[in-house]
Amino acid sequence: MRPLLGLVLTLAAAVHAGCLAGSRGSAISASLTDQQFWELTSGFSEPAGVFTHSENLVSNEIHFVHTLRMLRPAGGVYVGVGPEQNFSYIARLRPALAFIVDIRRENQNLHLMYKALFELSTDRADFLSRLFSRSRPGGVGAHTAVSELFAAYHAVKPSEQLHETTARLIRERLLEAHGYPLAAEDLDWIDYALRAFYTDGPDIHYARARPKDPRGPSYRFLMTANDVQGDSRSYLATEDGFAFVKQLQATNRIVPIVGDFAGSDALRRVADYVRQRESAVSAFYGSNVEVYLTRTRMTAYCANLARFPYGSPAWFIDSKGLQPFRSKLKSCPAP
Repeated sequence: MRPLLGLVLTLAAAVHAGCLAGSRGSAISASLTDQQFWELTSGFSEPAGVFTHSENLVSNEIHFVHTLRMLRPAGGVYVGVGPEQNFSYIARLRPALAFIVDIRRENQNLHLMYKALFELSTDRADFLSRLFSRSRPGGVGAHTAVSELFAAYHAVKPSEQLHETTARLIRERLLEAHGYPLAAEDLDWIDYALRAFYTDGPDIHYARARPKDPRGPSYRFLMTANDVQGDSRSYLATEDGFAFVKQLQATNRIVPIVGDFAGSDALRRVADYVRQRESAVSAFYGSNVEVYLTRTRMTAYCANLARFPYGSPAWFIDSKGLQPFRSKLKSCPAP
């Protein structure tokens, strides 16, 4: 076995054994203070990178609903990347804490926008009203199917007044209620993202800023997609799933971080944080990040993965499906 790969797998095995012994006494808090949240999201972050393929305001992964069908509540810690698809995995897995690690600072700001919207909204219908700047239709409620919910909002025209009100409430929530010291450019991006959802509504899609590219799946399509059993499983499919994500947001337990999966800081700091609290990763969602990694960077990414304590079961999820986390580590390429 080549030395670096052997080190990666040896570290993974040691961490795994330690995690199984200690995960029962997890010291993950039921809530984080605003100061603790900001210390994590700013202190664990690396310098931002760029991603020129899309704004990534919306996912383009259509298979996630089939992956969700195979998952069960697992507790522990969830680590993911990208925009809204994380909420569906979180709603399904029911972790105690979640970290969203993405190379783009824009994604961190997008998740801060979402955080404010979750906290401001009473239910799914209220959340969609604020997200798309459309007045709540009559007759929608807790038992409205997600397909009917999106059909109802598709028929409502956007409201500039509601958009302006929501933008103001988001700023107040982040700056005053939480006291986060956001820079002007961060606030500008949050305004830009909310305006995009206002303009495009439920039909907002991946690669919207690149008109020559094929349209990706719309937000409406992703949120209402059915698995092979005919069930919708997105975070907006049920009030219960939405309420769980809302609870984690309200207690500062979905932490967005700027980080490179092959970098030297962000993922390592998250892994150390999880280990120090005698907890374990129940799922790591890597999307298709590996497509953009060279062989050398892939080895660095695998070394970062190997630092995470993980329990049983623990899953590695990508854009095509899932596999046991242990199997993912074993498949890491030799240097």
